[in-house]
Amino acid sequence: MCDTHNNDKNLSDAEKHSKEHKKWNRRSFLQALGLVGGGTMMLGGSSLTASRPSPLAAALSRAVSDRVLILIRLEGGNDGLNTIVPVYDYDVYANLRPTIRLPENTLYNLSPDFGLPDFMTDLQNMWGKGAMKVVHGVGYDDSSLSHFRGSDIWASTVENEIEDTGWFGRYFEDLYPDYIVNPPSIPAAVQIGSVGNLIFEGTENNYAFSVANPNQLENIAENGTLHNMIDLPDCTYGEKLQFMRGTTNTTFTYAGAIHGAYSASTNGVEYLDERLGRQLAIVARMIKGNLGTKVYMVTIGGFDTHANQKENHTRILNDLSNSVKTFFDDLEITGHDEDVLAMTISEFGRRPDENGSNGTDHGAAAPLLLFGPGLNGNGFIGNHPSLTTLDNNGNLVYNVDFRQVYATVMKEWLCVDAATVDQALLGGVQMSVNLGFNCEGTSPDGDTGGFSHYALYEDNKTIIKFNNPNTQHTVVKLYNIIGQEISTLQNEMLMAGEHEIDVKQVAQRRLDTGQYIYRISVGDKNYSKSILVH
Repeated sequence: MCDTHNNDKNLSDAEKHSKEHKKWNRRSFLQALGLVGGGTMMLGGSSLTASRPSPLAAALSRAVSDRVLILIRLEGGNDGLNTIVPVYDYDVYANLRPTIRLPENTLYNLSPDFGLPDFMTDLQNMWGKGAMKVVHGVGYDDSSLSHFRGSDIWASTVENEIEDTGWFGRYFEDLYPDYIVNPPSIPAAVQIGSVGNLIFEGTENNYAFSVANPNQLENIAENGTLHNMIDLPDCTYGEKLQFMRGTTNTTFTYAGAIHGAYSASTNGVEYLDERLGRQLAIVARMIKGNLGTKVYMVTIGGFDTHANQKENHTRILNDLSNSVKTFFDDLEITGHDEDVLAMTISEFGRRPDENGSNGTDHGAAAPLLLFGPGLNGNGFIGNHPSLTTLDNNGNLVYNVDFRQVYATVMKEWLCVDAATVDQALLGGVQMSVNLGFNCEGTSPDGDTGGFSHYALYEDNKTIIKFNNPNTQHTVVKLYNIIGQEISTLQNEMLMAGEHEIDVKQVAQRRLDTGQYIYRISVGDKNYSKSILVH
């Protein structure tokens, strides 16, 4: 999507960097408008969110585990060497960074080998309580140095080709197979910022309730609506704006659930009035108010530190450290902290050597930070990259694949079964790393029981194919895009095995060319997908 094309070859690095930041795309535009993510489909003129939740969602809510994952996106590419300083090799580090190095006497020693900057002192407490771990040198082969491509790779888990779905989007697609016509009663995920990010994008839907900034989410949480409907201009423009805002407000039926959880709780501590602090303050209230959402993503920007890094990096890392500690202090008051894990992600690290503008340029491997008492102790995972043996681009060489961390968090924290994790990571079986927690005493979420379904297009036909693992009563219905039932395609006892339906032939009525939705009901489960009829 955002790789440098052939006609960019003659551009300087600075021009390429500027051009990349001006990139815009459809998903960014729609998410910025608040029109994507967490919406619900209307069937027969009524919102299905008000009906029963997905059977798989119900199974998940019954699981013993109430664990929550917070993804903290460090947007711009965090400089790992000035976050976790390699004291064991301080002379080499200092020579690489004569201007922006952190003085050794300002570091808090996490161990004899690694130090934490004094402006991150709030994390000293987390480390001392055994609620912080560091995964050294996280990355992947031939790291992209593009912000947008790098972000897409970390979100999609695919580095060799363009993939438009994300690892959590694919997981939720499996967890909520009938999402289109029967979405869960609570948001699968809540995302603040990171407009256009792929992480919750599925094949057909974005599975996150997405807002562009904490102001939007505060408005939803406090008032139960996304957009203000008063004080609009008294003109044609105002009427159109009122219509669009009203439509968007009714689309976001999760606003009521968020408002209810937010209103049912309070913050027990005072947060910094900074971007990340405000986001985590809202998330804390939703967790303490028992919203039930398992995955949140918050965003803090400013990590693209090409110039004047010392001042900028100090400010945002101070926000990170204070906000994370305050967040867990807040959760500890009500006992929710034990069930919450926070994890940083960033599109890449920075180069080991400083540039001529008192900053650092795009690099590769970097540390990934984990927070929460569920880690059961502090520590380091993996080996720190060498500061002298670099890759062909002069960047740090990774030693832990980021997908290993993803797989571990899904299997051992959220207690997702291994087969589903492998599917969410597109079949790339990943070895777990020891992060200090496991799923003993918890119940994994349900599976589809071996049922599979997909659409096939051939010879001007639209065919629904599905495989019944058992002999069972099967109902297949067809809906138009606004949710009106068009036809019952199947309603009978079917033997185990593969079955197919020629949609136009079986519908026994004229179908206009366009998009439809089929829904398959077997037993107590429902499956659905969007299809095209030619």
